[in-house]
Amino acid sequence: MARSDAILMRLLELHPKIIDLSLVRMWRILERLGNPQKKLPPIIHIAGTNGKGSTLAFTRAIMEAAGLTVHSYTSPHLVKFHERIRVAGELISEVDLSALLEECEAANGSEPITFFEITTAAAFLAFSRTPADYLILEVGLGGRLDATNVIDHPAVSVITSIGLDHQQYLGDTIEEIAREKAGILKRGVIGVIGAQSVEARDEIERVAERVGAPLKIANQDWQSYTQHGRLVFQDEDGLLDLPLPALQGPHQIDNAGNAIAAVRALKDARVSDIAIETGLLKVTWSARMQLLTNGHLNELLPIDAELWLDGGHNGPAGIVLAQTLKDMNAKNPKPLIMIWGMLNTKHPGAFVANFKNIAQHLITIAIPGEINTIAADDLALMARENGIPSFSAPSLEKALEQAVVLHPAPRIIICGSLYLAGHVLAAQSGETMSALSGAAKR
Repeated sequence: MARSDAILMRLLELHPKIIDLSLVRMWRILERLGNPQKKLPPIIHIAGTNGKGSTLAFTRAIMEAAGLTVHSYTSPHLVKFHERIRVAGELISEVDLSALLEECEAANGSEPITFFEITTAAAFLAFSRTPADYLILEVGLGGRLDATNVIDHPAVSVITSIGLDHQQYLGDTIEEIAREKAGILKRGVIGVIGAQSVEARDEIERVAERVGAPLKIANQDWQSYTQHGRLVFQDEDGLLDLPLPALQGPHQIDNAGNAIAAVRALKDARVSDIAIETGLLKVTWSARMQLLTNGHLNELLPIDAELWLDGGHNGPAGIVLAQTLKDMNAKNPKPLIMIWGMLNTKHPGAFVANFKNIAQHLITIAIPGEINTIAADDLALMARENGIPSFSAPSLEKALEQAVVLHPAPRIIICGSLYLAGHVLAAQSGETMSALSGAAKR
């Protein structure tokens, strides 16, 4: 076991609850660490239900294309915990991560603190000790009481699309969830607001007015859309005619728009239109409609089969994934086989209902090593109840074997969970996963 994994496993035991939204414990440990959150470069703070990670990836790619040095913080990880903390453009090293975690562990002692809080404190320490032009900071859960929301004055706040997810922590309605997400807005700091339902947008505007945060709202102050095979972005500063982004799916037009609106709100002359174009073309983000090639799993398939991976795991993510697959089939028809696994903390029915008349067959699997996985047979029953021919398989490899029996050259999409995606990426590359699952406490 890696040294960092051993420390992370100890940190899991410091708080009995998986999630306990509060800033009290965060303020305590940061004070003991010398308040590293006050020594960070300008911050782009990103909240939302769907699209946070992709918006972060677009923003980082654009800034790096401009020659800027960027820190970034995201969660959960897929294969290695190190993926969460990128220091000056590079994944944090094992030596540095272990040392920072031990420093935070010593500062905290045996007092209760959640896993996400203490690891966020370690990330702040790392970012405070290495110079960079910007830090792109993704909220873990919610916004108002998220551990990242200890920063005083970000350069810009971003709220991506809001939908129903994590209701047990954030509320049962879109309005309640939007209010929690809008908790990252700060007085005098521009809030870039992605495409929203009317209910979410109205609630965000109420919070913004109360705290004194000016807003730049999608489809009101800026637009991002496709036209003639190009991405068009328009705001008060003008129109950009750009290539379609490297990330697949119509929803990525919205996420690219979030990032472009955010970097333009910074008014940083170093970020040119050419940097925006280059960033769109070079962006990468694992498990977001990712085409898998040249790995172990491809060896199990005929050469003309396609293998895709997506980590979307709620109803709104199911909607955009279904639309993406429909668009792909319109351009290049292939029989679609879904391989689906999901955790019981999500709402599988809201996800799978979107794929009726899109998937020819659906094969369900349990997510390896996850105590909260939904049994494959239960998922298969749910898919059949939604009108999708479905059966279970004992493993990912068996599911792939069965897929090519059904159709000799299918388009296969593995989906339903970021934690399943982590196992897929590890199997594809032969890399050993961290002992600590990405599904372990946020």
